[in-house]
Amino acid sequence: MVGQKLGGWGMSFDFLLPENWQWSNLQEISAKGRSVVSGPFGSSIGKRFFVESGVPIIRGNNLSTGMEQFNDDGFVYLTPEKANEFKSHEALPDDLIFTAAGTIGQVGLIPKRPKFPKYIISNKQLRVRLDNTKMNPKYAYYWFASPAMVNTIKSRNTGSTIPLINLSVLRSLPVPVPPLKEQDAIAKFLSTLDDRITLLRETNKTLESIAQAIFKSWFVDFDPVRAKMEGRQPEGMDEDTAALFPDSFEETEMGEVPRGWRWGEISEIATFQNGYAFKSKDWTTDGYPVVKIGDVKPGIIDLSNCSFVSEDTVKGLTRFKLHRGDLLVGMTGYVGETGLVPASEPAPYLNQRVGRIAALEVANGIGYTYCAVRTPKFKEFAEAQSHGSAQANVSGASLMTYPIVVGSREVIHIFNTMVGALIENILSNHEYSETLSTLRDTLLPRLISGQLRLPEAQEQVEAALS
Repeated sequence: MVGQKLGGWGMSFDFLLPENWQWSNLQEISAKGRSVVSGPFGSSIGKRFFVESGVPIIRGNNLSTGMEQFNDDGFVYLTPEKANEFKSHEALPDDLIFTAAGTIGQVGLIPKRPKFPKYIISNKQLRVRLDNTKMNPKYAYYWFASPAMVNTIKSRNTGSTIPLINLSVLRSLPVPVPPLKEQDAIAKFLSTLDDRITLLRETNKTLESIAQAIFKSWFVDFDPVRAKMEGRQPEGMDEDTAALFPDSFEETEMGEVPRGWRWGEISEIATFQNGYAFKSKDWTTDGYPVVKIGDVKPGIIDLSNCSFVSEDTVKGLTRFKLHRGDLLVGMTGYVGETGLVPASEPAPYLNQRVGRIAALEVANGIGYTYCAVRTPKFKEFAEAQSHGSAQANVSGASLMTYPIVVGSREVIHIFNTMVGALIENILSNHEYSETLSTLRDTLLPRLISGQLRLPEAQEQVEAALS
């Protein structure tokens, strides 16, 4: 079947495979026996059987249409006894899981070292157990998670009101099959890129945790003040910095604060700006990205699915232009969600119902403001201030009344310097991970179809990252 076109899939696999590759399908590369199965009948695995712990059930939230191989969290559970009734629906390491109903095109790969020894697939999932003498599971995952195959699966929708695929569709999905050693090498190459991306994202979580830990220590628990009261040197702090903290407390209507400090509002150290109300006629297929409410993700703004406006539209809208490191907040729906704007070319613009929080000169940096609004308390405050029956809405004026402890200018300046360095690292790591993701997504379809050979792909990665 080398070079043969595979039509009838909503797309045509018309590229020529290398001489030692061949086309196959999921049925042919699956293990013998009941290796391709659907989930249990709905009523037999319903909510009434869920318990707080036990054997996890894989649902749609554990899969994605991106390159997140498996979300090993957010489960509901069955008792071990109940799970034993579904032995034929178990999912084990290296099994592929597909969504059968709803968001079809989702695929996941159970990792070799999962959190749980086994899982049960839900009634809306399909499981494939591969023949490892024919197919490397990770190579297969990359093929089925590629945009071309996600679109192919979506094109095979058999549902009317709810998107569906069945076992027949699943078994017939095409797969280019190189020699096993080449599968292993390709999977390892792509996994290395994924591992680097994952490490950068995990590092960012750690960096934000460090920033929040310092914030809590200094401005919530007041650890340096308590240490000085007890005659101790505050931990992890030099003498000059320690000298800037009071050594006693005073009572206020909102509780005790370090002497000389006070309770205030976030408006004392930051300003708020509403976004621009772009009109429906302004939207184009490309141009300048616009950050809408759906793009405000926790920590970092997601620019991958932005809508666009033309150059003519943004003329005169300079004050709505966003810059790297800007801090945005959602004001509708998931109110109080906050994130930083990463580097983007061209620069994005601010849409209505998304606000920009900028530090005043007196704060000398965004670090304190960033940590204050990234806490769960700020989101709770925003939700409490919101109104609207169908969808929660909050005003910028309300958000800026969020209560904060106002310390001395010198302490906030030092804190902002420390956290500013962490924020810069967070942004740099995110941008680097985006570069790697783009590189992986560009190379992946050509690599796993044989259009690009591995040595060429490795050269392109080295050139891009040099």
